[in-house]
Amino acid sequence: MVEKNTLVQIKKEMESCIGKRIQLKANKGRKKTFVKEGILECTYPSIFTVRFENDFKNVRKVSYSYTDVLTNTVEIKICGNSKMIV
Repeated sequence: MVEKNTLVQIKKEMESCIGKRIQLKANKGRKKTFVKEGILECTYPSIFTVRFENDFKNVRKVSYSYTDVLTNTVEIKICGNSKMIV
């Protein structure tokens, strides 16, 4: 069972970073990883959204769950800061 306090703590840390540029590293399975910089856009009770832009100014929004962060499927680092969220 996942500790609820830990998920609440992750959510609070994410809420304090809304609007900040982050580096997101996601494990896509089969030894594939996705590393990209984006902006933490919004937090919801179970998920958070990140906005990515490419060189052509196309915007893509992706959502992840706090459980992804807890299980290290997704790693988040705040840009310009060495702080890592869980």
